[in-house]
Amino acid sequence: MREINASIGTDKRLWQEDILGSQAHVTMLAAQGIVPQADAEAILAGLATIAAEYAGGGLVEDIALEDIHMHVETRLAQIVGPAAGRLHTARSRNDQVATDFRLWVRRACAETDAGLKALAQALLVRAEEHAGTIMPGFTHLQVAQPVTLGHHLLAYVEMAARDRSRFADAARRLNEMPLGAAALAGTGFPIDRAMTARALGFDRPMANSLDAVSDRDFALDYLSAAVLTGLHLSRLAEEIILWATPAYGFVKLPDAWSTGSSIMPQKRNPDAAELVRGHSGLLLGHFTGLAATMKGLPLAYAKDMQDDKPPVFAAHDLLALMLAAMTGMVESLAFQPERMRAAAAAGFSTATDLADWLVREAGVPFREAHDITGRAVKAAETAGCQLDALSDATLAMIDARITPAVRDVLSVEASVASRTSFGGTAPANVRAAVAAARERLA
Repeated sequence: MREINASIGTDKRLWQEDILGSQAHVTMLAAQGIVPQADAEAILAGLATIAAEYAGGGLVEDIALEDIHMHVETRLAQIVGPAAGRLHTARSRNDQVATDFRLWVRRACAETDAGLKALAQALLVRAEEHAGTIMPGFTHLQVAQPVTLGHHLLAYVEMAARDRSRFADAARRLNEMPLGAAALAGTGFPIDRAMTARALGFDRPMANSLDAVSDRDFALDYLSAAVLTGLHLSRLAEEIILWATPAYGFVKLPDAWSTGSSIMPQKRNPDAAELVRGHSGLLLGHFTGLAATMKGLPLAYAKDMQDDKPPVFAAHDLLALMLAAMTGMVESLAFQPERMRAAAAAGFSTATDLADWLVREAGVPFREAHDITGRAVKAAETAGCQLDALSDATLAMIDARITPAVRDVLSVEASVASRTSFGGTAPANVRAAVAAARERLA
């Protein structure tokens, strides 16, 4: 029973939050005349001593004490004597742990946001550096149209911005205080929950005592945001893995972010990227696990909810590592512009530019222009060349409305330069987008 019931091995990470909550609680109890001021001062001094001990690694785990709350309370009694018993007036471990966990997740949201901001800044540096570097844009993993590498990297900046907004939303929603709900029904003591909420940085006390002790939406909110962040990191990791293969050759992995083979000395394996990709699946598992735990619980508290913290703690640690690794990789990847441009020029990636030119310059309906362009692509395939290598005579034979002026749009450079619509891939757009994103980050 002791083994299955104890949670100190996990919830010891809440010691700072537990002490903060106790400090705010006893200060309020004294202000309301519920405990003597002298006892409150002794308790506060004892809590400060415990905080110093725990910060120095002095937390000694005892499974007989079950959790971090009883560890703190027991140590407090050893320091200040019977007055320590007044600390638990007008609260329960149910509202206490809910408060501690919210405080921890709120801090975790801020830490994850900082990691996402660092990744976005690294992406912006590389996007600006490669605002004019041409690469193939893909659909279905087939070369579609030429884009710039800077534009491609900026797509992940947008994803990171959405991820940051989700963690900000999670932090905003969780910022209501459970403390004072007691076991589940509130308390008969004349407590001032608003005072305690202000002291702990909450916007307000939670309005329903049953909800206060039984809600773990805030933990699922964090995990949900972590899953989507992991999904985005996994997509970027997968691209790095593909780009580093000889078939693509778009990047060279630095030694710091790759590993060798135990038997093949020529290998440079993208292990860091592969682990980011793999860890994203673990994040999904953590979300699913807690959701499955919570889905069948009637109000109010049940011991199953002790399993709320391991998945959140694990997800936080995994995500911090994934963000740090991805930021390091982005900062140090050696892109290969010549290989990228060659790939962009292959596969008739400027075919859409020819069709657009026919619409714009010759007044051809788009569907007809699409058919004409298809004939031009077939002629290039037969000739074994790219579209811009077809002669003026050949193009005119395909359709008399194609004049030599079309050459202004058939090169990959002309293609990307022409994509000036808002959100487009033109180098000028990329530089403007980098500046706007930096302004938002600031």
